[in-house]
Amino acid sequence: MSGVQLVTLDSEAQDQRLDRWFRRRFPQVNQVQIEKMCRKGEIRVDGGRVKASTRLTAGQAVRVPPLAEPRGDRPRAQRPSDASAADQAMIRAAVLYRDDHILVLNKPAGLPVQGGSNQTRHVDGMTAALMFERTDRPRLVHRLDKDTSGVLVLARSGQAAAGLAKAFQARQTRKIYWAVVAGVPKPAAGTIRYGLVKAGGHGPKGEGERMVCVHPDAVARTEGAKRATTDYMVLSAAARRAAWVALAPITGRTHQLRAHMAEIGHPIIGDGKYGGASQVNAGDGWGAQLGGAISRKLHLHARHLNFTHPITGATVAVTAPMPDHMARTWDTMGWDAREPALDPFEDAP
Repeated sequence: MSGVQLVTLDSEAQDQRLDRWFRRRFPQVNQVQIEKMCRKGEIRVDGGRVKASTRLTAGQAVRVPPLAEPRGDRPRAQRPSDASAADQAMIRAAVLYRDDHILVLNKPAGLPVQGGSNQTRHVDGMTAALMFERTDRPRLVHRLDKDTSGVLVLARSGQAAAGLAKAFQARQTRKIYWAVVAGVPKPAAGTIRYGLVKAGGHGPKGEGERMVCVHPDAVARTEGAKRATTDYMVLSAAARRAAWVALAPITGRTHQLRAHMAEIGHPIIGDGKYGGASQVNAGDGWGAQLGGAISRKLHLHARHLNFTHPITGATVAVTAPMPDHMARTWDTMGWDAREPALDPFEDAP
């Protein structure tokens, strides 16, 4: 049985129903139990009573009562004490920036941000190791995909959590990703405006779900579709085989960068979900694998983040070194990570 939790909502929770958010976060709890806990006031949002159908807003705090651990073959949710000494040392070494209010990590590739189906080791379960001189654990305010590495921000206070979550939701942050894609996009710089709609997965709880691109003209008449915008720029190319690109998500949809690049025929290298399994795909790209010395891991890295400090109002700019598998690809291709500007879009015409 877990204890009472207070979960600060990130931008992914914006406008979600409480019951749907709760089932995804705590799969061992069913709909009847959620509705009963709402009626009894055991589940609260910002201290107030709610219904299961209540729509959530980024930055709100959800009170989660003690819950039974998952049974059967479901993984037990990771608690702070579950983090091994090696994991505690690893997550502390990943800190890029820290002050009294916020903390920024270089999240390792392959490490989930939160627990879920078959995920028992994740950043959220290691936050006790990031308390340092404070008495409460830092809180997640946004997410990265499991296999995406790079800049991840956590809040060290409720005030900072609310401010950061609202900033991410209001698109008041500037995020630059680096990726290696199959083929070389033409033109060398542009904007992708395909909408995105969720297609359910094949698992019993919807595991394996993916986002499907929708033509901008069809978004308004497609149920569940949301508009999505991504700027891209080719920074270097390896003949016509692959390209190093900078990506700036203007919106923050699930799997947005991966789905957008695959849709224009240039999937991100190592992306088995959107790039396909074959070496050559049906578009202009070369599939999700390059072969040879190039790692089959996902080549997507949250390289740089620029945002306004939620308490001091100062500008915070953090850059994350690439993971080893991407650094080896840069060496193989002869690319110099020191060459481009931190935000190459700033001076673009």
